[in-house]
Amino acid sequence: MKKTLNIGLIGYGFMGRTHSNAYRKVSNFFDVPYKPVLKTVCGLDEAQARAFADQWGYESYCTDWRQVIADDTIDVVDICVPNNMHAEIAIAAAQAGKAICCEKPLALNVAEAERMVAAVEKAGVANLVSFNYRRVPAVTLAKQLIDEGRLGRIFHYRANFLQDWTISKDVPQGGMATWRLDAKAAGSGVTGDLLAHCIDTAMWHNGAITSVSAMTETFIKERKNAETGKVEPVGIDDACTFMCRFDNGSLGNFESTRYARGHKALYTFEINGENASIAWDLHDLHRLSYFDHADDSIVRGWRNVHVTDGDMPYMGKWWVPGLQIGYEHSFVHQVADFLEDMAQGKPTSPTFREALATQRVCEAVLTSAKSKSWQTIKQP
Repeated sequence: MKKTLNIGLIGYGFMGRTHSNAYRKVSNFFDVPYKPVLKTVCGLDEAQARAFADQWGYESYCTDWRQVIADDTIDVVDICVPNNMHAEIAIAAAQAGKAICCEKPLALNVAEAERMVAAVEKAGVANLVSFNYRRVPAVTLAKQLIDEGRLGRIFHYRANFLQDWTISKDVPQGGMATWRLDAKAAGSGVTGDLLAHCIDTAMWHNGAITSVSAMTETFIKERKNAETGKVEPVGIDDACTFMCRFDNGSLGNFESTRYARGHKALYTFEINGENASIAWDLHDLHRLSYFDHADDSIVRGWRNVHVTDGDMPYMGKWWVPGLQIGYEHSFVHQVADFLEDMAQGKPTSPTFREALATQRVCEAVLTSAKSKSWQTIKQP
């Protein structure tokens, strides 16, 4: 009989659904050492918390996150709330000896993130930040190919993350639905929300980013506050573009915007090496494009790798070759790795400390855009 692991979820929005689904599915497909139990869900609105608990099978619900922390039966605190609440909850959970999974970005700023890292490391608790795109099989395969040296020396890394949902000036800021447009709740706009994913994946693939030069823009300067009804200045970045240098000498180009009409979630990256190149597109997430200069010239070209075979990352746990999986499965993989590593006493990447490195880059990007100057990233 597997040991149970009681989950306390704080937040019942979009991310709360993805995490809940992962806890429910992981034992069906992975031979994990623990059986997750959906113990308690916490949210501000009692009726919505009750409905979420009923739909997803949580044993109880509450409206005060402190009840989750104080509950001695809760083993893992899963934080899926706006960014301005991450630090307080995570630090309290660490002090209570709970394992922690926290949505990205880790915090509002570097100072908060540093306190969170200090808290989990002092307490010695398992900690994970949910940069789920690492665990899309094609993205993990890209990491494997890079680590095997197939690309050789890396010259370029470029990535973008494009959306279009905030183009209308009538979209409000603040409140439960549009907190990402409120600087007090989100900390930043596309830099922390979208580029944080690109930065985390890039540093996982290609090593540390050492310096950045950025520009940002807020296209709509004022929006109505969803809670007060007052028109207020917008404090987040609607778009961001930055160049960077990596520690290995390669160059990077990154772009993100919520003003790219026609794009709902276009996340792509391309990596160019001395021997080969790799490219990936979230809209076709089960495929990896690969170019190998060692191929004979008469057949040399970009190949399309369908990442579904059983010897590819994670795929041996799912269906038969040729049948792909989707976005939600990256969270199942995340939970599977977290549970396995917890049982072995190993850290699960990305830890709070690794996410702090991403936070440092995000903060340097925003500082660079404001100062119109290159910024050097503080290395640990």
